[in-house]
Amino acid sequence: MTVVYGIPNCDTVKKARAWLAENGVDYEFSDFKKTPPDEALIESWLQHIPLETLLNKRGTTWRKLSGAEQAEADTQAGAVKLMTAHPSLIKRPVLCRNGRCYAGFQTAEYEKVFR
Repeated sequence: MTVVYGIPNCDTVKKARAWLAENGVDYEFSDFKKTPPDEALIESWLQHIPLETLLNKRGTTWRKLSGAEQAEADTQAGAVKLMTAHPSLIKRPVLCRNGRCYAGFQTAEYEKVFR
């Protein structure tokens, strides 16, 4: 089973979903806005995705956080709590397939995953 996690109006999520459709890949989509990921799910992603990759510090959500909130991300536990409270801090999309998870979308990586 392939699951894609993200926000439907995110441009990168749109590109990933379009690639999956063009390549005939069946998948389930989980919308962060409707079903926010819990700490256990985020921790499971971190078994495959480095925290520095999963926690998106480039977006507007990160920039809107206070310095104290940003400092919480200095530990994995704090970062997980932040991502749980603010799912927009998670690099999108998160793709899970065959027990592995990946963050972001790059055509070359998806081609390797779905070969």
